[in-house]
Amino acid sequence: MAAQALHPMVLDPVIEAIAARLDAAVKRRHGSAARIANVQVATLGASNRTLLFDLVEPGGTQQLVLRQETYRAPTSPFLPPAEQYRILQAVHRHGLPVPEPVFELEPADDLERGFVMTRIAGETLPKTLLTDPAYAQARARFATQTGEIFARLHAIPVDELPFLTASADSRDQLAAQVTRYDSYGGGHPALDVGIRWLERHRPPPEPARLVHGDYRIGNLILDPTGIVGVLDWECAHLGSGMADFGWVCLRSWRYGNIDRPVGGMGPRSELQAAYAANGGRSVSAEEILWWEVFSAFKWAVINMMQADGHLRGERRSLPFACCGRNASMIEYDLLMTILGHYR
Repeated sequence: MAAQALHPMVLDPVIEAIAARLDAAVKRRHGSAARIANVQVATLGASNRTLLFDLVEPGGTQQLVLRQETYRAPTSPFLPPAEQYRILQAVHRHGLPVPEPVFELEPADDLERGFVMTRIAGETLPKTLLTDPAYAQARARFATQTGEIFARLHAIPVDELPFLTASADSRDQLAAQVTRYDSYGGGHPALDVGIRWLERHRPPPEPARLVHGDYRIGNLILDPTGIVGVLDWECAHLGSGMADFGWVCLRSWRYGNIDRPVGGMGPRSELQAAYAANGGRSVSAEEILWWEVFSAFKWAVINMMQADGHLRGERRSLPFACCGRNASMIEYDLLMTILGHYR
């Protein structure tokens, strides 16, 4: 977790109450001698809250993270914490670089919905990762490491996560996004062009894989050697593994490094080669193009959803209000991707 993102514990009665309940939850599971210390607020989002804390026991101290869902929109496309926790258990069991799940919150904890996991030391801030000389080696390895992680992720047997079959995204990602787009009123000509292009160029179906769904800078922990943690599994679903390829190459996640399509750090060729070398299949440029166009459409729809929540008063915030403008910028990116100008 990025040290720069932390805020010292303040005399906030809400956070103090959460800390007291968290201490009680820890004692119920680890005994009366256990306690929490050094509580820090990592995020105070409109939908999720993340607290960092130490679990202090007679045998030693462990650094942990509390992830809470504080708000769920009635039409939210994101997985609830209980399902995120089960995905984290499965992915950790298969040895991928993720935080170890520790325990899931229960009604007796009086802490809403969420879970506790181990804390991985490292950095998440895009600006630091993309510019700090200390992360030069991590940047050089990023595309290759991502290909390795994707190959291992997509090899996890999907029958270990049967609840994901009920997800609209698992049944048909394009149809799911078009339905959401229509529910927010549609009316974006560039996105309508994108939908028609996606329908006409859809790649052939393939066996379903476990897809992260939001793999990008900001949801990854890096240290100077490379990727050490993959976070935020609320967009996970079953489908084509190429969805992860398209998302990590989305122009929005390059943060200005437009000539390095894989997260603003590396070339697609390294991503493709590492994926194939680690058990994944050969991936064509045409497939990645389709999924990049799809990812732009999906990202625009997510921004429409956030702006809609603000306008209807469900979640008033300046960032969500700005998402309305952001959707228009993504429309432009989508068209330029189709035209081949963003390769």
